[in-house]
This record gives sequence, structure tokens and C-alpha cells, in this order.
Amino acid sequence: MSSTLSPESHVPQHIALIMDGNRRWAKHNKMAALQGHEYVSNKMIEPLAERCIERGVKYLTLWAFSTENWRREKSEVDGLMQIFRTGLQKNSERLHKLGIRLNVIGDLGHFPEDIQAGARHWIKETAGNQRLTITFALNYGGRDEILRAIQKMAQDFSVEELRQQPLTQEQFAKYLDTVGMPDPDLLIRPGGELRLSGYLPWQGVYAELYFTDILMPDFTADELDKAIAEFQRRKRNFGK
Repeated sequence: MSSTLSPESHVPQHIALIMDGNRRWAKHNKMAALQGHEYVSNKMIEPLAERCIERGVKYLTLWAFSTENWRREKSEVDGLMQIFRTGLQKNSERLHKLGIRLNVIGDLGHFPEDIQAGARHWIKETAGNQRLTITFALNYGGRDEILRAIQKMAQDFSVEELRQQPLTQEQFAKYLDTVGMPDPDLLIRPGGELRLSGYLPWQGVYAELYFTDILMPDFTADELDKAIAEFQRRKRNFGK
């Protein structure tokens, strides 16, 4: 059903994006696989952030590295770590100047200490920014997040307490990585795959899904506008 709401009154507040297709893009362009990842880090994030600000989006969550990505060849993983190091410094400085708050979800403890320290620095440095919150999902997997949430919750509740007072969804959500963030309204996957691969399974239950064959390095701000326009054509009932 088509929506009659104007773009200004019907904009997703939180967009979650699976950054897929970097290696295929590099192969199509006769480049090394890492060059696809590097291109996205250097060329794509800032324009997407600026378009989100223009459109009134408040949260943009980017899945940059999954818990399964450690299985890739060591040379690619090592290269990705170096891209994260460079990106943390160069991209974070530029995004900070745009008034963007930076955040990370996922189990960052598996990353080298310098990357962890860099992430903590920029989270603190940008904490007062309010134009847009960009969250990078690093070493993130949906099942892993839920298991870690249960482990944290077990430190606060005994089995007997849970028997006497059943846990609510609101209580459980406080133990997820995304605590303090609204659930995504729009979940986008470039790259042609028609699955979510465990991205935000708890938070995304009512997100509108948008799939496109466009590979992530070609997913420009104009492509983001197309996804937002599709979102605006949909009617969200939330089970009503």
C-alpha cells in the first residue's frame, strides 16, 4: 500500500545497513579484495552519513565485520584490521567535524588492543554530538549478542528470581549491545543476497527490509534515497 506521507514526516529514524559485496566489486574492477573494503571505508561512509543528516535520520548502524568473518584468509583479516586502524583515525575525525556521534556494537574484545583503544577514544570524544549516531557493528553476530546478553543478565538475576518474576522484553533489551538505541525502522542489504545473516535479529523484528543487487561500493547516497522512498511507500502495522 502506498503511503501519502511526505518525505519530511515519514523518515526512518534508524537505518541498519549490511555492507555486503565489497570483494565482488573489487573482483569486477580487477582489484584485490581488500581494495573493495578500503573503498567503502574511505569513500562511502561519509556521503551516506551526510545524506542521513539531510533526510533527518538519527541513527545509522553499519555491519562492518561479523563473528564469522574471522574464518576468512589470514591475509584478508589482517588487511581488514589495518583498514579499521586507518579508518578509525581518518574517518572518525571527519565524522566528528560533521557533529556525528560514534558507537560500536559487537564483541570488541577479540580485536587488537590498539583498535579497541581507538574505538573507546572516539566513542568518548564524540559522545556530545547530536546530528547523527553512527554505530559500527564489529565482531557482531546476532546469536552471539543474545548469548552475551544472557550471560550478563545471569549476573544480575538468580534462577529463583526469574521464576518469581518473569523477565520482560524491555528488561532483556537492556542487556543487548544496542541498549539506549531505538530499533531499526529500515534494514538494507546491498549485494544481491536475500537474507539477514543474523543481523540484529532481536531489534529488527519489525524493520522494513530492503534488498538490492547494487554492491556496497556502489551504494551511493542516491541509492539510499531509493531505499528511503521504498520505506515511505510501505504501511507499518506492527501486528495490529
